[in-house]
Amino acid sequence: MSEKFKEFNPAEYNELKINESPIPGLFVIEMPVHGDNRGWFKENYQKEKMEALGLPDFQIVQNNISFNAEKGVTRGLHAEPWDKYISTANGSVYGAWCDLREGSPTYGETFTHVINPGTAIFVPRGVANGFQALEDNTTYTYLVTDHWSPNAEYSNVSIFDKSLNLSWPIALNDAIVSDKDKGHPELANATPIKPKKILVTGANGQLGKALREIMPEAEFVTHQDFDITNPNIKAERHWRDYSAIINAAAYTAVDKAETPEGRSDAWNINANGVANLAKIALQNNVKLVHISSDYVFDGQSDEHDENEAFSPLGVYGQSKAAGDIAAATAPNHYIVRTSWVVGDGNNFIKTMQTLAERDIKPEVVSDQIGRLSFTEDIASGIKHLLDTNAPSGTYNLTNSGKSVSWFDIAQRVYELSGKDKNMVSPVTTDEYYENTAAKAKAKAEANGEEYQPQPISPRPLQSTLNIGKIQATGYDPRDWEVALQEYLAD
Repeated sequence: MSEKFKEFNPAEYNELKINESPIPGLFVIEMPVHGDNRGWFKENYQKEKMEALGLPDFQIVQNNISFNAEKGVTRGLHAEPWDKYISTANGSVYGAWCDLREGSPTYGETFTHVINPGTAIFVPRGVANGFQALEDNTTYTYLVTDHWSPNAEYSNVSIFDKSLNLSWPIALNDAIVSDKDKGHPELANATPIKPKKILVTGANGQLGKALREIMPEAEFVTHQDFDITNPNIKAERHWRDYSAIINAAAYTAVDKAETPEGRSDAWNINANGVANLAKIALQNNVKLVHISSDYVFDGQSDEHDENEAFSPLGVYGQSKAAGDIAAATAPNHYIVRTSWVVGDGNNFIKTMQTLAERDIKPEVVSDQIGRLSFTEDIASGIKHLLDTNAPSGTYNLTNSGKSVSWFDIAQRVYELSGKDKNMVSPVTTDEYYENTAAKAKAKAEANGEEYQPQPISPRPLQSTLNIGKIQATGYDPRDWEVALQEYLAD
């Protein structure tokens, strides 16, 4: 046997090292082995130390051991829909890997390395794995991140495929190979392993529709398909097949949330539902993307950053703040906080555009300040966070540009609609609701009906969110005025 496959010597392994192979995500781990005349000891997997050196965070659910009685036993190449952490407890193997991940830039490429008690390999999902025992009585052990299932998606590639350029130390004609492994297809006929899925809730909402445009490969569900408030949703999916859940479902009837029925619904959807998703994310190492709101603040600050303490004024804001707290219990999470959302559906911009077309002169609130958030930009920002694997945490995400009032925006809509902006009159928030109540009362009395005052939720007067954190990740949303012009031109 060549020097490359020399007998394992514990004294040669005295420092923890982790190096990425030419196949992205496949890591070679060398670990300290402490030996004397009695034998040796090693920390085969040490989460804290190894993650600090770059090994991915993964959740182990099963430990398997394969005993190979004879030198020359050869297995593979098998690709599975989970991660593996491979090592040997006794003996050594020649390991070989082939990237079978659909869309991978290194699809079909191979990597080989000897594994002995001082070496381990982290094999990412979809990379086919094979090995050849180099010694009798070799014990091959591996940790996996999902339980075996007959319904899982598997793939294989032949160890005999010459296009892989694998140099097995023991010729395959002399090796011990199962009939099943002999029947694997060559690379040209192998089935790629598809990426993990992304689930998007709230598919019919404004943001859900925008996400559908930019992430067509994702799985989209409505409340009828998938109720996030159902405590048994854990059983509705094989969650380890998912990489992320984007929760675009929410109770958004701000004023109705102040009623007894609305209060219950708001808390159930915005808090309990998010807690259910966070639990799934925690248990299955899934990224949770949750959409937050400026209503978690009281609007007293000129600008809100991600570190500001919650201070919601009404039930809606309180339920959203509770949902943020629940979402943050998932180790891998993005809380995407936004405000003044505009997309495909009923919204302030479309209302103003319709009023302008009808030459109506509205009164619009002038003391609530913020920036518009177009769903196209929110969706792009979410995709950016996922694609770049940005650090977990909260990110403010609105359009860029100057902070203005609803009155300023309404005037701009009128201008872009070819109307005189002075058709729009300013009014304070208090005046607006007083006028609205007076009109409703007069209408009821004119119809001979008893006037029933409707509950009104308090609004934050300052909704401007500081977006510097997400801009620092490389995502710069459009100026809201540019986005508004494009929105109205469609």
